[in-house]
Amino acid sequence: MRRVSLLGNKFTGLDHQPDSRSIDVIIVNAAGVSRAYYKDAFDPNTKRFPTCWSSDTQRPAPEVPDGQKQSARCMDCANNIRGSGDGQGRACRFSQRLAIVEERALDTVYQLQVPATSIFGKAVGRSSMPLQAYAKFLSGHGTPSAAVVTRISFDAASAVPKLFFYPQRPLEEQELILVREIVDADDTLAAIAFDIAPHNREGSPFTATEGFTIAN
Repeated sequence: MRRVSLLGNKFTGLDHQPDSRSIDVIIVNAAGVSRAYYKDAFDPNTKRFPTCWSSDTQRPAPEVPDGQKQSARCMDCANNIRGSGDGQGRACRFSQRLAIVEERALDTVYQLQVPATSIFGKAVGRSSMPLQAYAKFLSGHGTPSAAVVTRISFDAASAVPKLFFYPQRPLEEQELILVREIVDADDTLAAIAFDIAPHNREGSPFTATEGFTIAN
């Protein structure tokens, strides 16, 4: 699976937009918001697996071993309290996985994992929208996210990776045809699947994510 890294407040891992502060992509599919708690400290040189995780942000996933579950419900968990993590953050962090393709290369799917700081919150002008605000903006204009080129950029005022989303242009008809063919392709579904949990292939979770729709 090709993944886009946000380390150092720059995008790395894309073939045609290396080491960029902003990228132009098409969001072809998306998982719902999930969350994960890591007991050990982050080490960029070590692949870690969550201690506890939830695919619906309500309860630990069924696949979490009983000895690792931090609470029966996420809302009651000590790791859900603000300040339990770094600064005022939660130790159990929200994230959302997107399947994206570059504007100039529609045949290669990448996974972009969007952190909590980039999902929630209010828009600061039309060019500075977090993910949920962007989804609602597109929905309000009757525009599927898979039908537009989206510019994703870093918030220059934030010390930690924080992304903003903005529509650049509608796709042309030939581009739409190509994108529709990969919405539910194996690489696309793999990009939005939670790495720990089994992969559910029954339909597109993109249609169930608030504000996101797929073009017919």
